[in-house]
Amino acid sequence: MRISEIIDAIEQLAPTAYQESYDNSGLICGDRDLTATGALLSLDCTEEVIAEAIETGCNLVISHHPILFSAIKRLTPSSHVERTLITAIRNNIAIYACHTNLDNVRTGVNKHICDKLGVQNQRILVPQKGTLKKIVTFVPETHLDVVRQAMFSAGAGHIGNYDSCSFSHEGEGTFRGNDQAKPFIGAPGQLSHQKEKRLEVVTDHARINPVIRALHVAHPYEEVAYDVYALENAHPSVGSGMLGDLAAETGEKDFLALIKNALGCKMIRHTALTGKKIKKVAVCGGSGRFLLKNAISAGADVFVTADFKYHEFFEVEGRLLLVDAGHYETEHLVPEIFYGFLKEKFSTFAVRLSKINTNPVNYF
Repeated sequence: MRISEIIDAIEQLAPTAYQESYDNSGLICGDRDLTATGALLSLDCTEEVIAEAIETGCNLVISHHPILFSAIKRLTPSSHVERTLITAIRNNIAIYACHTNLDNVRTGVNKHICDKLGVQNQRILVPQKGTLKKIVTFVPETHLDVVRQAMFSAGAGHIGNYDSCSFSHEGEGTFRGNDQAKPFIGAPGQLSHQKEKRLEVVTDHARINPVIRALHVAHPYEEVAYDVYALENAHPSVGSGMLGDLAAETGEKDFLALIKNALGCKMIRHTALTGKKIKKVAVCGGSGRFLLKNAISAGADVFVTADFKYHEFFEVEGRLLLVDAGHYETEHLVPEIFYGFLKEKFSTFAVRLSKINTNPVNYF
């Protein structure tokens, strides 16, 4: 199995098209065409993690955080980033990062946190806009089901908790081929009238190309007519943060204890207790400062995230309980997501969880 097959599988889970504009998810270094000898999974890619990959015979490291966030102009052993890359390249180890694209999918980081905290009825806190596309095509009645199913199989037709979603209605198409044409119906130079179905399906920009390829393969016409429309609808399965509910109301101190236990926190920072019960929970793994107003507007009783600065705690003004559980603590279980997904896809392939604690923050 090639490294590219592992990458393709990860990008089914979290397409790189979903990453934020500032991010650098994807293949950082290495040859995707090499035979994969094993994958080492880690939150961060560090010198110690690369050494572990060499020791365990893994030539692919999959991390959540990219080792490279911005461009470098030289590659010398003057920083930990450059040393990590040099060692990886010397030992033919590919480094792949799956970062904000994994944050932004419904089955990614924030779902994992919600599951650990017992949060139910999970939904995206701030769904992305501008990522959905509608494809409209015209199909002879005899081939409607075949074309529709091919597009579904390629990733179209998903709306929230539903799949195989489409709409069709009847009309008449006309066409006339030139001398070089090989029409499915009629003859070159002859004007043809054909009863057709207008078929509409929704997909997202990450899957638009595979869906259109599937349309071309399944459609019987030599020239396939189709339109692609950009939609302003929010994508219910892609976006920032997650919102959900506890099975039963709980006290604030009990919920703080649950967070410490479930996420393995040595300490947590939080705003003053509000005196209210916790029922509706908002979460964002890693740096979630940008979602505070959204969590408040959604009526959350608590917002669990990380990386709030001192003065930013004042902005809460008692409207909810803000919990800064730590960046590492809200994301260190991310490799478990990779592990479960890859073991299901490739049951006999060597997938290892890194034993290195990459947290740069220490507590006294």
